[in-house]
Amino acid sequence: MSIKLKIFRVALIVVLISTQATQIFAQSAKPVIVTDKAELEKLKLAVEANPDSLSKHKAYINAIGLANPELAKQYDLWIKKYPKIAVVPFALGQAYEDTESPKAKPYLLKTVAIDPKYSEAWSGLWIDAERWGDFKASREYLAKAVAADPSNANYAFYYATSFGTIDVEKYRELSLSVAKKFPDSERGAQALYWLGSKSTNDQDKLKYLEMLRTSYPPAKFSWSASGMSLYFSVLLKTEPEKAVVFAADMGKDAKEKEAKTWANLAIQAQYIAVAKKLMEQNKANEALTTLDKVKLSKYDNFNKNLVLLKAQAIDKTGNTKAAYDSLMHVFVKTPTMMFQKALYAYGVKLGKDASQVKGDILKSLDANAKEATPFTLKKYFGEGNTSLSDYKGKVILLTYWFPGCGPCRGEFPHFEDVVKQYKNKPLEYVGINIVSEQNDYVIPFMKTSGYSFTPLEDVKGRVKGNLDNRNAAPMNFIIDQSGHLIFSNFRISEDNEDDLKLMIDLLLGAQA
Repeated sequence: MSIKLKIFRVALIVVLISTQATQIFAQSAKPVIVTDKAELEKLKLAVEANPDSLSKHKAYINAIGLANPELAKQYDLWIKKYPKIAVVPFALGQAYEDTESPKAKPYLLKTVAIDPKYSEAWSGLWIDAERWGDFKASREYLAKAVAADPSNANYAFYYATSFGTIDVEKYRELSLSVAKKFPDSERGAQALYWLGSKSTNDQDKLKYLEMLRTSYPPAKFSWSASGMSLYFSVLLKTEPEKAVVFAADMGKDAKEKEAKTWANLAIQAQYIAVAKKLMEQNKANEALTTLDKVKLSKYDNFNKNLVLLKAQAIDKTGNTKAAYDSLMHVFVKTPTMMFQKALYAYGVKLGKDASQVKGDILKSLDANAKEATPFTLKKYFGEGNTSLSDYKGKVILLTYWFPGCGPCRGEFPHFEDVVKQYKNKPLEYVGINIVSEQNDYVIPFMKTSGYSFTPLEDVKGRVKGNLDNRNAAPMNFIIDQSGHLIFSNFRISEDNEDDLKLMIDLLLGAQA
Protein backbone atom coordinates (compact mmCIF):
# COMPACT_ATOMS: atom_id res chain seq x y z
CA MET A 1 0.00 0.00 0.00
CA SER A 2 1.47 3.36 -1.00
CA ILE A 3 1.81 6.20 1.49
CA LYS A 4 -0.78 8.18 -0.49
CA LEU A 5 -3.18 5.31 -0.10
CA LYS A 6 -2.29 5.05 3.57
CA ILE A 7 -2.97 8.75 4.01
CA PHE A 8 -6.30 8.23 2.28
CA ARG A 9 -6.91 5.20 4.51
CA VAL A 10 -6.34 7.38 7.55
CA ALA A 11 -8.91 9.77 6.15
CA LEU A 12 -11.34 6.91 5.83
CA ILE A 13 -10.51 5.72 9.34
CA VAL A 14 -11.04 9.24 10.54
CA VAL A 15 -14.27 9.08 8.53
CA LEU A 16 -15.27 6.43 11.06
CA ILE A 17 -14.14 8.60 14.00
CA SER A 18 -13.85 12.13 12.75
CA THR A 19 -15.29 12.71 9.31
CA GLN A 20 -18.22 10.73 7.85
CA ALA A 21 -19.36 7.24 8.75
CA THR A 22 -21.27 5.55 5.97
CA GLN A 23 -24.33 3.61 6.83
CA ILE A 24 -22.47 0.32 6.40
CA PHE A 25 -24.90 -2.02 8.11
CA ALA A 26 -27.73 -1.04 5.79
CA GLN A 27 -25.59 -1.72 2.74
CA SER A 28 -24.31 -5.13 3.78
CA ALA A 29 -25.35 -8.21 1.86
CA LYS A 30 -28.59 -9.75 3.11
CA PRO A 31 -28.69 -13.49 3.88
CA VAL A 32 -30.59 -15.68 1.47
CA ILE A 33 -33.90 -16.62 3.07
CA VAL A 34 -34.83 -20.30 2.73
CA THR A 35 -38.53 -20.87 2.09
CA ASP A 36 -38.40 -24.64 1.69
CA LYS A 37 -39.95 -26.05 4.86
CA ALA A 38 -38.02 -29.31 4.61
CA GLU A 39 -34.71 -27.48 4.41
CA LEU A 40 -35.62 -25.28 7.39
CA GLU A 41 -36.60 -28.35 9.38
CA LYS A 42 -33.26 -29.92 8.54
CA LEU A 43 -31.41 -26.84 9.82
CA LYS A 44 -33.59 -26.81 12.93
CA LEU A 45 -32.76 -30.42 13.69
CA ALA A 46 -29.06 -29.67 13.17
CA VAL A 47 -29.30 -27.05 15.92
CA GLU A 48 -31.07 -29.43 18.26
CA ALA A 49 -28.44 -32.09 17.62
CA ASN A 50 -25.68 -29.56 18.41
CA PRO A 51 -27.23 -26.75 20.51
CA ASP A 52 -23.81 -25.51 21.59
CA SER A 53 -22.65 -25.02 17.98
CA LEU A 54 -22.73 -21.34 17.03
CA SER A 55 -22.27 -22.17 13.35
CA LYS A 56 -25.41 -24.34 13.36
CA HIS A 57 -27.37 -21.50 14.93
CA LYS A 58 -26.08 -19.01 12.40
CA ALA A 59 -27.09 -21.25 9.52
CA TYR A 60 -30.61 -21.55 10.89
CA ILE A 61 -30.97 -17.82 11.64
CA ASN A 62 -29.71 -16.82 8.19
CA ALA A 63 -32.07 -19.28 6.56
CA ILE A 64 -35.25 -18.29 8.39
CA GLY A 65 -34.42 -14.58 8.47
CA LEU A 66 -34.37 -12.12 11.37
CA ALA A 67 -37.63 -10.56 10.27
CA ASN A 68 -39.52 -13.84 10.57
CA PRO A 69 -41.68 -13.74 13.74
CA GLU A 70 -41.24 -17.50 14.11
CA LEU A 71 -37.53 -17.01 14.81
CA ALA A 72 -37.95 -15.45 18.26
CA LYS A 73 -40.66 -17.96 19.15
CA GLN A 74 -38.33 -20.82 18.28
CA TYR A 75 -35.49 -19.38 20.33
CA ASP A 76 -37.72 -18.79 23.33
CA LEU A 77 -38.52 -22.51 23.19
CA TRP A 78 -34.87 -23.46 22.83
CA ILE A 79 -33.82 -21.21 25.72
CA LYS A 80 -36.27 -23.10 27.94
CA LYS A 81 -35.16 -26.44 26.55
CA TYR A 82 -31.42 -25.76 26.95
CA PRO A 83 -31.26 -23.47 30.02
CA LYS A 84 -27.55 -24.04 30.65
CA ILE A 85 -26.25 -23.59 27.12
CA ALA A 86 -25.22 -19.93 26.72
CA VAL A 87 -24.71 -20.23 22.96
CA VAL A 88 -28.48 -20.55 22.44
CA PRO A 89 -29.49 -17.00 23.50
CA PHE A 90 -26.16 -15.62 22.33
CA ALA A 91 -26.71 -16.76 18.74
CA LEU A 92 -29.89 -14.73 18.40
CA GLY A 93 -28.57 -11.83 20.47
CA GLN A 94 -25.47 -11.59 18.30
CA ALA A 95 -27.54 -11.74 15.10
CA TYR A 96 -29.69 -8.85 16.32
CA GLU A 97 -26.68 -6.87 17.56
CA ASP A 98 -24.84 -7.33 14.25
CA THR A 99 -27.76 -5.67 12.46
CA GLU A 100 -28.00 -2.93 15.12
CA SER A 101 -31.40 -4.15 16.23
CA PRO A 102 -32.87 -3.02 19.56
CA LYS A 103 -33.98 -6.62 20.09
CA ALA A 104 -30.45 -7.75 21.00
CA LYS A 105 -30.20 -6.82 24.67
CA PRO A 106 -32.51 -9.40 26.35
CA TYR A 107 -30.79 -12.32 24.64
CA LEU A 108 -27.31 -11.05 25.43
CA LEU A 109 -28.30 -10.59 29.06
CA LYS A 110 -29.60 -14.15 29.16
CA THR A 111 -26.22 -15.27 27.80
CA VAL A 112 -24.14 -13.69 30.55
CA ALA A 113 -26.62 -14.86 33.18
CA ILE A 114 -25.82 -18.42 32.07
CA ASP A 115 -22.10 -17.81 31.57
CA PRO A 116 -20.65 -14.66 33.20
CA LYS A 117 -17.36 -15.23 31.38
CA TYR A 118 -18.91 -15.07 27.91
CA SER A 119 -16.81 -12.13 26.73
CA GLU A 120 -18.43 -11.80 23.30
CA ALA A 121 -21.82 -11.32 24.93
CA TRP A 122 -20.43 -8.60 27.21
CA SER A 123 -18.93 -6.99 24.10
CA GLY A 124 -22.31 -7.08 22.37
CA LEU A 125 -23.96 -5.51 25.40
CA TRP A 126 -21.32 -2.77 25.39
CA ILE A 127 -22.06 -1.81 21.79
CA ASP A 128 -25.80 -2.13 22.29
CA ALA A 129 -25.71 0.12 25.36
CA GLU A 130 -23.98 2.79 23.30
CA ARG A 131 -26.97 2.79 20.95
CA TRP A 132 -29.34 3.22 23.88
CA GLY A 133 -27.26 6.18 25.08
CA ASP A 134 -26.39 4.43 28.34
CA PHE A 135 -22.69 5.19 28.40
CA LYS A 136 -22.19 4.28 32.06
CA ALA A 137 -23.58 0.79 31.44
CA SER A 138 -21.57 0.62 28.23
CA ARG A 139 -18.28 1.07 30.10
CA GLU A 140 -19.36 -1.42 32.75
CA TYR A 141 -20.17 -4.05 30.12
CA LEU A 142 -16.87 -3.41 28.39
CA ALA A 143 -15.02 -3.75 31.70
CA LYS A 144 -16.71 -7.16 32.09
CA ALA A 145 -15.52 -8.15 28.61
CA VAL A 146 -11.96 -7.14 29.52
CA ALA A 147 -12.16 -9.13 32.77
CA ALA A 148 -13.56 -12.16 30.95
CA ASP A 149 -10.86 -12.06 28.27
CA PRO A 150 -7.87 -9.93 29.35
CA SER A 151 -5.87 -11.17 26.36
CA ASN A 152 -8.24 -9.49 23.92
CA ALA A 153 -6.60 -6.33 22.58
CA ASN A 154 -9.88 -5.07 21.06
CA TYR A 155 -11.64 -4.96 24.41
CA ALA A 156 -8.67 -3.31 26.12
CA PHE A 157 -8.35 -0.68 23.41
CA TYR A 158 -12.01 0.28 23.38
CA TYR A 159 -12.19 0.31 27.17
CA ALA A 160 -9.36 2.83 27.20
CA THR A 161 -11.08 4.86 24.49
CA SER A 162 -14.34 4.96 26.46
CA PHE A 163 -12.69 7.40 28.90
CA GLY A 164 -11.59 9.81 26.17
CA THR A 165 -14.16 12.51 26.89
CA ILE A 166 -14.75 11.94 30.62
CA ASP A 167 -11.31 11.31 32.13
CA VAL A 168 -8.41 12.34 29.91
CA GLU A 169 -5.74 11.16 32.34
CA LYS A 170 -7.28 7.71 32.68
CA TYR A 171 -7.66 7.52 28.91
CA ARG A 172 -3.95 8.30 28.52
CA GLU A 173 -2.92 5.81 31.22
CA LEU A 174 -5.04 2.97 29.81
CA SER A 175 -3.98 3.68 26.21
CA LEU A 176 -0.31 3.50 27.16
CA SER A 177 -1.08 0.25 28.96
CA VAL A 178 -2.66 -1.18 25.80
CA ALA A 179 0.41 -0.19 23.78
CA LYS A 180 2.69 -1.86 26.32
CA LYS A 181 0.60 -4.99 26.83
CA PHE A 182 -0.07 -5.75 23.15
CA PRO A 183 3.20 -5.05 21.30
CA ASP A 184 2.22 -7.34 18.41
CA SER A 185 -1.29 -6.00 17.90
CA GLU A 186 -2.60 -3.27 15.64
CA ARG A 187 -4.68 -2.15 18.62
CA GLY A 188 -1.50 -1.26 20.50
CA ALA A 189 -0.39 0.86 17.56
CA GLN A 190 -3.85 2.36 17.27
CA ALA A 191 -3.79 3.38 20.93
CA LEU A 192 -0.62 5.41 20.40
CA TYR A 193 -1.89 6.80 17.10
CA TRP A 194 -4.98 8.26 18.74
CA LEU A 195 -3.04 9.52 21.74
CA GLY A 196 -0.95 11.50 19.28
CA SER A 197 -3.86 12.55 17.12
CA LYS A 198 -6.04 13.69 20.02
CA SER A 199 -3.30 15.58 21.83
CA THR A 200 -4.01 19.29 21.80
CA ASN A 201 -0.39 20.47 21.72
CA ASP A 202 2.36 19.68 19.26
CA GLN A 203 4.85 18.55 21.90
CA ASP A 204 2.58 15.72 23.03
CA LYS A 205 1.68 14.81 19.47
CA LEU A 206 5.35 14.38 18.61
CA LYS A 207 6.02 12.41 21.80
CA TYR A 208 3.32 9.81 21.19
CA LEU A 209 3.90 9.57 17.45
CA GLU A 210 7.63 9.05 17.98
CA MET A 211 6.74 6.37 20.52
CA LEU A 212 4.50 4.83 17.87
CA ARG A 213 7.29 4.85 15.31
CA THR A 214 9.83 3.21 17.57
CA SER A 215 7.48 0.68 19.23
CA TYR A 216 5.52 -0.36 16.16
CA PRO A 217 7.57 -0.43 12.94
CA PRO A 218 5.59 1.34 10.19
CA ALA A 219 6.53 -1.38 7.71
CA LYS A 220 4.71 -3.93 9.88
CA PHE A 221 1.79 -2.04 11.43
CA SER A 222 -0.72 -0.14 9.30
CA TRP A 223 -1.72 2.18 12.16
CA SER A 224 1.92 3.14 12.60
CA ALA A 225 2.32 3.70 8.87
CA SER A 226 -0.77 5.92 8.99
CA GLY A 227 0.59 7.78 11.99
CA MET A 228 3.76 8.71 10.15
CA SER A 229 1.87 11.02 7.81
CA LEU A 230 0.53 12.87 10.88
CA TYR A 231 4.02 12.92 12.42
CA PHE A 232 5.36 14.42 9.21
CA SER A 233 2.68 17.14 9.26
CA VAL A 234 3.48 18.14 12.83
CA LEU A 235 7.18 18.33 11.99
CA LEU A 236 6.35 20.51 8.98
CA LYS A 237 4.69 22.93 11.36
CA THR A 238 7.27 22.88 14.13
CA GLU A 239 10.63 21.99 12.56
CA PRO A 240 10.49 21.65 8.76
CA GLU A 241 14.19 20.82 8.55
CA LYS A 242 13.52 17.72 10.66
CA ALA A 243 10.57 16.91 8.42
CA VAL A 244 12.99 16.77 5.48
CA VAL A 245 15.27 14.35 7.33
CA PHE A 246 12.32 12.29 8.55
CA ALA A 247 10.82 11.92 5.06
CA ALA A 248 14.17 10.90 3.63
CA ASP A 249 14.63 8.36 6.42
CA MET A 250 11.15 6.91 5.87
CA GLY A 251 11.92 6.42 2.20
CA LYS A 252 15.15 4.48 2.70
CA ASP A 253 13.70 1.04 3.32
CA ALA A 254 10.30 1.62 1.75
CA LYS A 255 8.96 -0.14 -1.31
CA GLU A 256 9.33 1.62 -4.64
CA LYS A 257 6.00 3.49 -4.67
CA GLU A 258 6.27 4.47 -1.01
CA ALA A 259 9.87 5.55 -1.49
CA LYS A 260 8.79 7.88 -4.32
CA THR A 261 6.03 9.34 -2.19
CA TRP A 262 8.35 9.98 0.74
CA ALA A 263 10.91 11.48 -1.61
CA ASN A 264 8.24 13.88 -2.84
CA LEU A 265 7.25 14.74 0.73
CA ALA A 266 10.89 15.47 1.51
CA ILE A 267 10.86 17.96 -1.38
CA GLN A 268 7.68 19.62 -0.04
CA ALA A 269 9.26 19.90 3.41
CA GLN A 270 12.36 21.42 1.83
CA TYR A 271 10.23 24.06 0.10
CA ILE A 272 8.64 25.01 3.41
CA ALA A 273 11.95 25.10 5.27
CA VAL A 274 13.48 27.30 2.57
CA ALA A 275 10.43 29.59 2.46
CA LYS A 276 10.59 30.17 6.21
CA LYS A 277 14.28 31.09 6.01
CA LEU A 278 13.60 33.42 3.10
CA MET A 279 10.95 35.22 5.13
CA GLU A 280 13.39 35.56 8.02
CA GLN A 281 15.75 37.19 5.51
CA ASN A 282 12.94 39.53 4.36
CA LYS A 283 12.89 37.90 0.93
CA ALA A 284 9.13 37.66 0.85
CA ASN A 285 8.64 37.41 -2.92
CA GLU A 286 11.07 34.51 -3.16
CA ALA A 287 9.38 32.89 -0.16
CA LEU A 288 5.96 33.19 -1.78
CA THR A 289 7.25 31.72 -5.03
CA THR A 290 8.65 28.79 -3.07
CA LEU A 291 5.45 28.26 -1.09
CA ASP A 292 3.45 28.19 -4.32
CA LYS A 293 5.39 25.07 -5.26
CA VAL A 294 4.16 23.15 -2.23
CA LYS A 295 1.68 20.43 -3.18
CA LEU A 296 0.33 18.34 -0.31
CA SER A 297 -2.52 15.87 -0.06
CA LYS A 298 -5.83 17.58 0.70
CA TYR A 299 -5.95 15.41 3.83
CA ASP A 300 -2.65 16.73 5.16
CA ASN A 301 -3.03 18.43 8.52
CA PHE A 302 -0.46 21.05 7.53
CA ASN A 303 -2.65 22.67 4.88
CA LYS A 304 -4.15 25.23 7.26
CA ASN A 305 -0.67 26.25 8.33
CA LEU A 306 0.28 26.56 4.66
CA VAL A 307 -2.58 29.03 4.17
CA LEU A 308 -1.22 31.14 7.04
CA LEU A 309 2.34 30.96 5.71
CA LYS A 310 1.25 32.16 2.28
CA ALA A 311 -0.71 35.03 3.80
CA GLN A 312 2.31 35.94 5.90
CA ALA A 313 4.54 35.94 2.83
CA ILE A 314 2.06 38.10 0.89
CA ASP A 315 1.94 40.54 3.80
CA LYS A 316 5.73 40.73 3.90
CA THR A 317 5.75 41.77 0.24
CA GLY A 318 3.97 44.90 1.42
CA ASN A 319 0.55 43.88 0.12
CA THR A 320 -1.34 43.45 3.38
CA LYS A 321 -4.67 43.90 1.58
CA ALA A 322 -3.95 40.88 -0.63
CA ALA A 323 -2.94 38.84 2.42
CA TYR A 324 -6.17 39.86 4.16
CA ASP A 325 -8.29 39.01 1.11
CA SER A 326 -6.61 35.65 0.50
CA LEU A 327 -7.16 34.63 4.09
CA MET A 328 -10.76 35.88 4.05
CA HIS A 329 -11.44 33.71 0.99
CA VAL A 330 -10.34 30.60 2.89
CA PHE A 331 -11.90 31.62 6.21
CA VAL A 332 -15.48 31.80 4.94
CA LYS A 333 -15.18 28.20 3.72
CA THR A 334 -13.13 26.85 6.63
CA PRO A 335 -13.57 29.13 9.66
CA THR A 336 -11.00 28.54 12.37
CA MET A 337 -9.80 30.52 15.34
CA MET A 338 -6.27 30.72 13.97
CA PHE A 339 -7.52 32.15 10.67
CA GLN A 340 -9.67 34.69 12.51
CA LYS A 341 -6.75 35.76 14.70
CA ALA A 342 -4.63 36.38 11.61
CA LEU A 343 -7.47 38.27 9.90
CA TYR A 344 -7.81 40.63 12.84
CA ALA A 345 -4.03 41.20 12.88
CA TYR A 346 -3.99 42.07 9.18
CA GLY A 347 -7.09 44.19 9.72
CA VAL A 348 -5.24 46.31 12.28
CA LYS A 349 -2.43 46.89 9.77
CA LEU A 350 -5.07 48.05 7.28
CA GLY A 351 -6.56 50.47 9.80
CA LYS A 352 -9.64 48.35 10.47
CA ASP A 353 -11.04 47.92 13.95
CA ALA A 354 -12.58 44.68 15.19
CA SER A 355 -16.12 45.61 14.16
CA GLN A 356 -14.98 46.41 10.61
CA VAL A 357 -13.15 43.09 10.26
CA LYS A 358 -16.23 41.29 11.54
CA GLY A 359 -18.31 43.24 9.07
CA ASP A 360 -16.06 42.09 6.24
CA ILE A 361 -16.40 38.49 7.43
CA LEU A 362 -20.20 38.71 7.53
CA LYS A 363 -20.30 40.35 4.12
CA SER A 364 -18.20 37.53 2.66
CA LEU A 365 -20.34 34.89 4.34
CA ASP A 366 -23.49 36.53 3.03
CA ALA A 367 -22.08 36.61 -0.50
CA ASN A 368 -21.59 32.83 -0.39
CA ALA A 369 -24.83 32.00 1.43
CA LYS A 370 -27.62 30.02 -0.21
CA GLU A 371 -31.14 29.46 1.04
CA ALA A 372 -31.18 26.14 2.88
CA THR A 373 -33.33 23.47 1.25
CA PRO A 374 -36.53 23.23 3.30
CA PHE A 375 -37.63 20.09 5.09
CA THR A 376 -40.61 18.85 7.06
CA LEU A 377 -39.86 15.83 9.26
CA LYS A 378 -41.57 13.83 11.98
CA LYS A 379 -40.82 14.60 15.61
CA TYR A 380 -39.88 11.87 18.09
CA PHE A 381 -41.14 13.86 21.05
CA GLY A 382 -44.67 15.14 20.78
CA GLU A 383 -47.07 14.88 17.88
CA GLY A 384 -46.74 16.03 14.31
CA ASN A 385 -43.88 17.36 12.23
CA THR A 386 -41.25 20.06 12.38
CA SER A 387 -40.22 22.18 9.41
CA LEU A 388 -37.09 24.17 8.80
CA SER A 389 -39.25 27.30 8.70
CA ASP A 390 -40.27 26.67 12.32
CA TYR A 391 -36.74 27.65 13.35
CA LYS A 392 -36.70 31.00 11.60
CA GLY A 393 -35.05 33.56 13.82
CA LYS A 394 -32.67 30.96 15.26
CA VAL A 395 -29.23 29.74 14.28
CA ILE A 396 -29.49 26.01 13.57
CA LEU A 397 -26.77 23.46 14.23
CA LEU A 398 -27.94 20.51 12.15
CA THR A 399 -26.38 17.06 12.26
CA TYR A 400 -27.31 13.81 10.54
CA TRP A 401 -26.90 10.77 12.78
CA PHE A 402 -28.28 7.37 13.76
CA PRO A 403 -28.02 5.49 17.08
CA GLY A 404 -25.61 2.90 15.69
CA CYS A 405 -23.19 5.56 14.43
CA GLY A 406 -20.05 5.46 16.59
CA PRO A 407 -18.50 8.62 15.08
CA CYS A 408 -21.75 10.48 15.78
CA ARG A 409 -21.65 9.43 19.41
CA GLY A 410 -18.00 10.47 19.51
CA GLU A 411 -18.83 13.97 18.26
CA PHE A 412 -21.89 14.64 20.44
CA PRO A 413 -19.95 15.47 23.64
CA HIS A 414 -18.02 18.18 21.80
CA PHE A 415 -21.23 19.66 20.39
CA GLU A 416 -22.68 19.65 23.90
CA ASP A 417 -19.62 21.41 25.33
CA VAL A 418 -20.33 24.29 22.96
CA VAL A 419 -24.13 24.30 22.82
CA LYS A 420 -24.51 24.45 26.62
CA GLN A 421 -22.86 27.87 26.48
CA TYR A 422 -25.89 29.27 24.63
CA LYS A 423 -28.67 28.72 27.10
CA ASN A 424 -31.50 31.21 26.44
CA LYS A 425 -29.89 32.20 23.13
CA PRO A 426 -31.58 31.76 19.73
CA LEU A 427 -29.73 28.55 18.88
CA GLU A 428 -31.43 25.30 17.88
CA TYR A 429 -29.55 22.00 17.88
CA VAL A 430 -31.21 19.44 15.59
CA GLY A 431 -30.32 15.82 14.85
CA ILE A 432 -31.89 13.99 11.90
CA ASN A 433 -31.89 10.20 12.34
CA ILE A 434 -31.23 8.65 8.93
CA VAL A 435 -32.05 5.05 9.96
CA SER A 436 -35.72 4.64 10.80
CA GLU A 437 -35.09 0.95 11.53
CA GLN A 438 -33.41 2.17 14.72
CA ASN A 439 -36.33 4.32 15.88
CA ASP A 440 -36.78 2.22 19.03
CA TYR A 441 -33.38 3.42 20.21
CA VAL A 442 -33.97 7.14 19.69
CA ILE A 443 -36.16 8.27 22.60
CA PRO A 444 -34.30 6.10 25.18
CA PHE A 445 -31.01 7.36 23.72
CA MET A 446 -32.06 10.98 24.20
CA LYS A 447 -33.39 10.43 27.72
CA THR A 448 -30.43 8.37 28.93
CA SER A 449 -27.57 10.21 27.24
CA GLY A 450 -28.76 13.64 28.31
CA TYR A 451 -27.87 15.11 24.92
CA SER A 452 -29.86 18.21 24.10
CA PHE A 453 -30.51 18.06 20.36
CA THR A 454 -34.02 17.80 18.97
CA PRO A 455 -34.32 14.45 17.17
CA LEU A 456 -36.23 14.25 13.89
CA GLU A 457 -36.85 11.25 11.65
CA ASP A 458 -35.53 11.40 8.10
CA VAL A 459 -37.59 10.40 5.07
CA LYS A 460 -35.86 8.18 2.55
CA GLY A 461 -35.74 9.57 -0.95
CA ARG A 462 -36.66 13.14 -0.06
CA VAL A 463 -35.02 15.99 -1.94
CA LYS A 464 -32.32 17.38 0.36
CA GLY A 465 -30.67 19.90 -1.94
CA ASN A 466 -27.83 21.70 -0.21
CA LEU A 467 -28.57 19.88 3.05
CA ASP A 468 -27.75 16.53 1.47
CA ASN A 469 -25.88 14.19 3.80
CA ARG A 470 -25.14 11.79 0.90
CA ASN A 471 -26.55 8.87 2.92
CA ALA A 472 -23.80 9.28 5.50
CA ALA A 473 -23.43 10.29 9.10
CA PRO A 474 -22.23 12.30 10.81
CA MET A 475 -22.72 15.23 8.44
CA ASN A 476 -23.03 18.74 9.82
CA PHE A 477 -24.46 22.09 8.73
CA ILE A 478 -25.08 25.51 10.27
CA ILE A 479 -28.00 27.64 9.05
CA ASP A 480 -28.42 31.30 9.93
CA GLN A 481 -31.47 33.00 11.40
CA SER A 482 -32.83 33.86 7.97
CA GLY A 483 -32.72 30.26 6.79
CA HIS A 484 -29.52 30.48 4.74
CA LEU A 485 -26.93 27.72 4.74
CA ILE A 486 -23.64 29.22 5.88
CA PHE A 487 -21.33 26.40 7.00
CA SER A 488 -21.21 22.75 6.01
CA ASN A 489 -19.05 19.62 5.90
CA PHE A 490 -17.17 20.25 9.14
CA ARG A 491 -16.32 17.99 12.09
CA ILE A 492 -15.80 18.91 15.72
CA SER A 493 -13.42 17.17 18.13
CA GLU A 494 -11.45 17.96 21.26
CA ASP A 495 -9.06 20.28 19.44
CA ASN A 496 -11.52 22.52 17.57
CA GLU A 497 -14.56 23.11 19.78
CA ASP A 498 -13.61 26.79 19.62
CA ASP A 499 -14.15 26.72 15.87
CA LEU A 500 -17.77 25.65 16.34
CA LYS A 501 -18.26 28.42 18.89
CA LEU A 502 -16.73 30.84 16.43
CA MET A 503 -19.22 29.87 13.70
CA ILE A 504 -22.20 30.19 16.03
CA ASP A 505 -21.00 33.49 17.50
CA LEU A 506 -20.58 34.99 14.05
CA LEU A 507 -24.16 34.23 13.09
CA LEU A 508 -25.69 35.24 16.41
CA GLY A 509 -23.66 38.42 16.30
CA ALA A 510 -24.78 39.12 12.75
CA GLN A 511 -28.42 39.17 13.83
CA ALA A 512 -27.63 41.38 16.80
